[in-house]
Amino acid sequence: MTTIKELLRKLNLGASVAEFDEALESYFVETDTFRALVDDRVDIVAGDKGTGKTAIYRILQKRYSKLPQLKHVEVLPAFNPTGSPVFQRLGEQDRYEEGVYIRLWKTYILSLVGNWMLDVWDGSFTPTMPTLDHLLAEHDLRVKNGEAQNIFVRTIQRMSCWFRPKAASVEIAGPGVSITPQVEFNSSESSSSKSNFTVDDKLRILNQCLEEAGISVWVAVDRLDEAFQGFPEVEIPSLRALFRSYLDILDFPRIRLKLFVRRDLFRRIIEGGFVNLTHVNARKIEVIWDEEDLLNLLCRRIRENGEFADALSLGEMQDDAVFERVFPKQVDVGKRKPQTWTWIMRRIRDGNDIKPPRNLIDLISMAQQAQMRREEREEREYSSDKPIIEADALRRGLTQLSEQRVNDTLFAEAGGSAHIMERFRHGKAEHNNASLSELLGVTEHDVRKTIQPLIDIGFLEDIRETYKVPALYRDGLRITQGKAFEVRPDSEETEDEE
Repeated sequence: MTTIKELLRKLNLGASVAEFDEALESYFVETDTFRALVDDRVDIVAGDKGTGKTAIYRILQKRYSKLPQLKHVEVLPAFNPTGSPVFQRLGEQDRYEEGVYIRLWKTYILSLVGNWMLDVWDGSFTPTMPTLDHLLAEHDLRVKNGEAQNIFVRTIQRMSCWFRPKAASVEIAGPGVSITPQVEFNSSESSSSKSNFTVDDKLRILNQCLEEAGISVWVAVDRLDEAFQGFPEVEIPSLRALFRSYLDILDFPRIRLKLFVRRDLFRRIIEGGFVNLTHVNARKIEVIWDEEDLLNLLCRRIRENGEFADALSLGEMQDDAVFERVFPKQVDVGKRKPQTWTWIMRRIRDGNDIKPPRNLIDLISMAQQAQMRREEREEREYSSDKPIIEADALRRGLTQLSEQRVNDTLFAEAGGSAHIMERFRHGKAEHNNASLSELLGVTEHDVRKTIQPLIDIGFLEDIRETYKVPALYRDGLRITQGKAFEVRPDSEETEDEE
């Protein structure tokens, strides 16, 4: 007889992080977000951590040459896919005005796309390509067989030339003798060049080359949240400049930036106002996963394990039936308790009701590991009327997931709000203004302002006049279910069925 331990060893759900998942393409779910991107209805894909932005980016790169909608489109990555992000080099430079960063981004896009095109068309240039070749070479931006990293380094080097003193003098004036030093920098577009083209002129020439070749180029920019780690003073001005460059480049129809950005980072980029934000939002889509898509994602990964699927006779089963064959009917038994899938959905969500696929895959993988430890202690034979992964394993998996997300998401990215969240540790899950005032040491009038960052990042859920820590973060902070305030005798008490 087959044992459950043997079956668990045959079940591999893949990596929850797209960069490390070699089998991603085989079970990738083509959501509305992906289809909108491929159909060129959007340029900016925004989503919370773990919602699949990088997965969409990776699949776009792998599949674009086979998609009929993109027959005449080339997708170029602006980032190195692994290792330290190439853009971190920008953080090592002095901080500049936003206009300098705009010029830098445009120069980089020009160089990246221009070098790729000149390499591919080498020996069969269109009429305008020799001009492009000359302009890049003249500015020391021509890089044969250049990768994104090398091209960006060359662009950074050119930026330093913009601020190299071109001339210096001393002005001596008046009977009292006043000495004034004067330094002139290479700040103009043509300062070190014989040509008189601005960077926009050069992008227009690049666009003409692409027009003559009959193709368009999408420059895909991912990992922006990692780009300037350790350099917060550079992050926002440089990324604001990137989005302004995106708007300017819309004037060149053959060149398009496709930006993948975290929602919280996007909020910081536009904070304080952003000119033409409506134009940005018109081409932006947020990654949202329906519960049906999440179930399909999980069941696709289960079915990819041929021996496991055959042993359970999954065959042509629908997703619901596949799930029921692997998991128990309920985690907490009772008439008013939810079914297992609903239990999972309520526990992988944050306070903004975001349910990242990463949380789902990590929860099930951690429950699988917990179940394996149980089988090592007391081995069971497989029977179709028994779940492979039991309720207790799911609870243990949730505890592990919660501890991990508290550390790698909440505290890792909360910035100045981390010490506020720490005050919730060992407390109750549900609060009102009075209990938060006492907990945080602020007046009730200032409660909302104090906790707004916690609501924004999904640590607190705003439920009418109360605030609740979602189940996802409770175990990690040793927060227990219940209210931190007394309920008036005349108020309606609703049973928490979580």
